[in-house]
Amino acid sequence: MLSVALDPKDAFKSFNACDICSLAKKFYSSDFSDQEMIHMEYELQHYEFDVPKDPKFHNLSTLGELCQKLVEVGKSNVYPLIDRLIRLVLTLPVSTATTERAFSAMKIIKTSLCNKMEDGFLTDYMIVYIEKEIARRFTTDMIIDDFYFMKQRRAQLKK
Repeated sequence: MLSVALDPKDAFKSFNACDICSLAKKFYSSDFSDQEMIHMEYELQHYEFDVPKDPKFHNLSTLGELCQKLVEVGKSNVYPLIDRLIRLVLTLPVSTATTERAFSAMKIIKTSLCNKMEDGFLTDYMIVYIEKEIARRFTTDMIIDDFYFMKQRRAQLKK
């Protein structure tokens, strides 16, 4: 995987500027202009001689820690394109997993029997389906209580 080229483990042992540029071009071409891609190559050259030799960046083991340290030390301003790329790499798995779960849930929920469901109801139903662990914490009485206290009702829901 190309994102390993950004990994700070073992004093940036797997750092590879060419792989990082390939990563940016292949997966994030719409996030960087052509000019920024060219500038990133120069930024990576400076980064390679600066960051791995800085004692503040020793003993980092994850990309998340690297991102935090870049901000703490102010190097996110010195290497803004690399900082942006790291943030994109960190957020991609989350956004991909969420999207995949949503499509999986929709395939299960929206069957031929439920095909005429309105968008609002489908969205609400999918959220409950995807977040099953959270939904299990709610009891019927809790839902009735919340519904009861939302506004005055003509019919009495509770005794």
